[in-house]
Amino acid sequence: MSGRIAVTGLGRDYRDGKHVLTVLDAVDLTIEPHELVAITGPSGSGKSTLLGLMAGLDRPTRGRVEISGTVLTELGEDELSAFRGRHIGFVFQSFQLIPTLTALENVRVPAELLGDRQLAARAPALLERMGLSDRAHHYPSQLSGGEMQRVALARATVTRPAVLFADEPTGNLDSAAGERVLALLLEAQAESTLVLVTHNPELAARAEREIRMRHGRIERVIDRRRPAASERSSGSGVG
Repeated sequence: MSGRIAVTGLGRDYRDGKHVLTVLDAVDLTIEPHELVAITGPSGSGKSTLLGLMAGLDRPTRGRVEISGTVLTELGEDELSAFRGRHIGFVFQSFQLIPTLTALENVRVPAELLGDRQLAARAPALLERMGLSDRAHHYPSQLSGGEMQRVALARATVTRPAVLFADEPTGNLDSAAGERVLALLLEAQAESTLVLVTHNPELAARAEREIRMRHGRIERVIDRRRPAASERSSGSGVG
């Protein structure tokens, strides 16, 4: 799996009685394999909606999402779930660890759902890389916010996904914990395309491209991949 993402004409509406609220509209975006992209913008700009649609966690009202040549918007629910399980990792802002499982058991879950013992066997080494070997048998309620975020990151990468999405991965952490999570995310880029939603300007500045959202559309793209690249208008929003 290449990890290339192509989004075309993506839109998401929500209906409230007779009223229709458009939270995302006419988004076109291409992300290359192993690229690090940060999605930024004010609250309510459509950042997390875009992330969820690209990850196949939600269905768009219109438009198309393609990852590694597979059109997610054309898959049935079972096919989409299987694709996500094998090829997509997602780090939630609220961690979403299973409270009745230990850190080690949480990390193993995605691999066990695939029935892949070889991938599940990676869990202890991943926790060690996260600096959490001594917390492997602790439950989420016994972990700090930074520790839970690292467990969530280990869980999201245990299957070696083609694409790793993360929603505000450093948003609830102090500076030291946030820097450690960022370093671990950058390590993950060796195996995965990395797409982050963030309000953190320092994190956004580490990205090869920053996609700035406003009012449900791409307002601007800042391209740092080439030395001569400078801030430019996004036009259609294709990077």
